[in-house]
Amino acid sequence: MNAGEVAGLIAAGAFLMLVLVLAVPILKLRHTVDAATQAINDLNDRTGPLLGGVTETVENVNTALGQVQVSLDGVNLQLAKIDTMTEHAQNVTANVANLATVVSAAAANPLVKVASFGYGLRKAAAARRHAEDEREVRASLKQRRKAARADR
Repeated sequence: MNAGEVAGLIAAGAFLMLVLVLAVPILKLRHTVDAATQAINDLNDRTGPLLGGVTETVENVNTALGQVQVSLDGVNLQLAKIDTMTEHAQNVTANVANLATVVSAAAANPLVKVASFGYGLRKAAAARRHAEDEREVRASLKQRRKAARADR
């Protein structure tokens, strides 16, 4: 036996030891893979009925949404009618405001003239009364002075 054959035997022994050392974790890993496969199969068995229930729920939700959409269409129609009524009421209010402005302007001009005339008339009458009172007072003062001169 030469050195090459001895080295080959040593290498083969080391390789055998390496295979034996790695065999234990690989066997344990096989059990883990089997457990994972079983869990995936169980999950797959449970997912089918669950997805069926989800599909039924989604269909029910779509039906309910369709009914809500129909209700919302009715509400939108009612809101459109209310908007139209509000717009008409706003137009009527604007027309009444314009009419009130026109009537006010038409009535105010003659009323202002009548009020001014009345005020002027009152002022003139008061001034005339005051002037008459003043004349009477002057006349009485004049008579008193004349009487006082005559008495002297």
